[in-house]
Amino acid sequence: MTKPTKRRAKTAKTESSVAAQQPRRLGTGVGGLNDILEGGFPEHRIYLIEGEPGTGKTTLAIQFLLEGVRNGEDVLYVTLSETREELRAVADSHGWSLEGLTIYEVVPPADTLRPETQYTIFHPAELELGETTNALLTEVDRVQPTRVVIDSLSEMRLLAREPLRFRRQILALKQYLAERRGTVLLLDDKVAGRDLQIHSIAHGVVSLEHLAVEYGAERRRLRVTKLRGSHFRGGYHDFNIVKGGLNVFPRLVAAEHRLGFAKESISSGIKQMDQLLGGGLDRGTSTLVLGPAGSGKSTLAAQIAAAAAARGERTATFIFDELRETFIDRAEGVGTRMKEFVRKSLVTIQQVDPAELSPGEFAHVVRSTVDNDGARIVLIDSLNGYLNAMPNERFLSVQMHELLTYLNQQGVVTLLVMAQHGFLGSSMVTPVDVSYLADTVLMLRYYEAEGAIHRAISVIKKRTGRHEPTIRELTMDSKGIKVGAPLTKFRGVLTGVPVYDGKEN
Repeated sequence: MTKPTKRRAKTAKTESSVAAQQPRRLGTGVGGLNDILEGGFPEHRIYLIEGEPGTGKTTLAIQFLLEGVRNGEDVLYVTLSETREELRAVADSHGWSLEGLTIYEVVPPADTLRPETQYTIFHPAELELGETTNALLTEVDRVQPTRVVIDSLSEMRLLAREPLRFRRQILALKQYLAERRGTVLLLDDKVAGRDLQIHSIAHGVVSLEHLAVEYGAERRRLRVTKLRGSHFRGGYHDFNIVKGGLNVFPRLVAAEHRLGFAKESISSGIKQMDQLLGGGLDRGTSTLVLGPAGSGKSTLAAQIAAAAAARGERTATFIFDELRETFIDRAEGVGTRMKEFVRKSLVTIQQVDPAELSPGEFAHVVRSTVDNDGARIVLIDSLNGYLNAMPNERFLSVQMHELLTYLNQQGVVTLLVMAQHGFLGSSMVTPVDVSYLADTVLMLRYYEAEGAIHRAISVIKKRTGRHEPTIRELTMDSKGIKVGAPLTKFRGVLTGVPVYDGKEN
């Protein structure tokens, strides 16, 4: 074996020393936030958690400290604005016990309201800020905590009165706590606006936002704007406050989830449909099923899901437009064993409440069905409902692109149902053009013939291989879905009123 050169040995030693100097990450107690921070907050640093009242700062702070209690650490919550009882009420609402968590109240005594106790020679801030700071440092020396929360900076800012004095006080506090190897969260309710001075002092900044929409539940999101010397996932991340604390949904980045899978085609359960698709639906692709209302889009998608369940594969279905029971009954009406598959958990059906959902949460739920439940087919019915559910959300198409890319990389077959406006004619209108997102586009149409309304089906595109360019008749009844022979004797089927070119029998 050849000996390493001096340069190579020096490089290895340098890399080893750099790795040894990297601070340990402290878990925040919030799984999604740990994912965003790539493990948590680097220890022995000071961090700013900012947001308007009601955004979840106190809840996050308590979760951070309780995570320390679970790890056997000494933790301290210093409150300048809320009482001990108010903090316990927050904990009780989430089912938490504050045992092991030290709470220190820095609040003025009740007798300070009396006129005789008011300062007359000195301005109160000149004495109260020093008294507050000394009391805080004394408690830190007593507890020797590894995790500290100071709630909130607004009171210290008011006591300081001047920005320069406030900055000096925070710098001194930062140095003092750093010498004692503590990790500190400073909470700021932004009552005085965004304080960029604190941003420059803090090692990291997490901003929490609370957004009011015109209809439905409020939206909450967070963003890590700074984490000095450390990697993190940027951008906005949706989150909810539920019983048990913050539930954060990290922004999905499809490039982080590449997974190899066997290339193969799966059957739709209808022989003629597979012929039309050039062999079936390919693993790791998405299929958009387009057509007017009532043309059979959802029923056809349910048939594909049932065929997968019959092979023992799991399907996750998300419905926006109808009741769960209606979806099951309609699928049963064309001969599928949907109730049986649902009972065996081979098909899961989640009825989505449009007014209560954020894009980040929806992507998280879909991803969970794939990662945790082993879903191999994902059905979204419909994209119209998804887009209409969140009219005020921007970049929904980009978020849908990330979600579809992730599903494709996991080898999942994704079915997207979208209704078009109109009933007859080739110039059907789609509310939003998402056809570019799908690998395969399956189009359903009505056409008139022999005094009756018929259905036609065709494949418009298929990125992953050849497909049949014909237009076939589609029929549905209690015996099942049937795809007929190509309509070679008709011309102009897509116009809705075709011309019969064949001969009468």
